[in-house]
Amino acid sequence: MDAKALTPRSRRPSTPGEMLAGLFMEPLKMTQADLADRMGVSRRRVNELVNGRRGVTAETAVLLSAVFGTTPRLWIDAQTNVDLWDATHDAGLRAQVDQARPVSAQELAAASD
Repeated sequence: MDAKALTPRSRRPSTPGEMLAGLFMEPLKMTQADLADRMGVSRRRVNELVNGRRGVTAETAVLLSAVFGTTPRLWIDAQTNVDLWDATHDAGLRAQVDQARPVSAQELAAASD
């Protein structure tokens, strides 16, 4: 499953926790406690992930991939898609980006000489 294929353009992408619950745990009738046990982590950690209060780290991605037979990249890409959506829809960051001073083509060319 390619996380990019799951990235909507008109709404915030599904969080990794939503994907985890809807595409993996529910079809397997797996509880948060079951998943925590399989991953060797606390129930709280799984609960926070499923409920969108915790993002996927590299460590979590590796553990989820081991449990579900996916790649860590699936989970990392899903988290990155959410993070980028949030960043590009943040008014404060947008204002800061508008004030950013891009490097010119001449500066880039001079640096490569």
